[in-house]
Amino acid sequence: MRILGIESSSLVASVAIVTDDVVTAEYTVNLKKTHSQTLLPMIDQMMGLLEMELDTVDAIAVSGGPGSFTGLRIGSATGKGLGLALNKPLIHVPTMDAMAYNLYGVNALICPIMDARRSQVYTGLYRFLDSFEVVREQWPSDIRDLTQELNRMGEKVIFLGDGVPVCRHIIEETMNVPFEFAPAHVNRQRGASVAALGAVYYEQDRF
Repeated sequence: MRILGIESSSLVASVAIVTDDVVTAEYTVNLKKTHSQTLLPMIDQMMGLLEMELDTVDAIAVSGGPGSFTGLRIGSATGKGLGLALNKPLIHVPTMDAMAYNLYGVNALICPIMDARRSQVYTGLYRFLDSFEVVREQWPSDIRDLTQELNRMGEKVIFLGDGVPVCRHIIEETMNVPFEFAPAHVNRQRGASVAALGAVYYEQDRF
């Protein structure tokens, strides 16, 4: 099984190919550039390096938000265009779910946060026990309301996402339970996580 993952919900533009539980390729750029300028060239270069045709993918997984409206629209349009042209199914992957999937197997509550400005974030809560568990589906929240809820839950928390640099001082001031910030290689959106979680949904016929 081969899944193309497309991530464009923030400044991060990321595409990946996951083939039978292996990341065959991933191309990620994090800079202020319109995704309409980056996604298709990135996919083209990635497939060229792999010497692989796009019609060999079984499905296209797209990060579906929350996030930048323009970025999400470009990612969805790219996925839909390719899906129609190649006659391949599309898989919707919630952005927070895919971000949490970066931290597969950690023994803590996973809390991705995306900056929504004015101390607001998009977030969700996740665990890995025997499987990936959505503790609370993604929602918008004031960062202080979020840390208050996390304190009530009483578990160690790992934060990730572009909301961390913006809200870090509030998190450090208000959190009473143990917490950490995810390191650089897993603290932003990744096309590989969209594709990997998309592969799980593919097996469940969630097109």
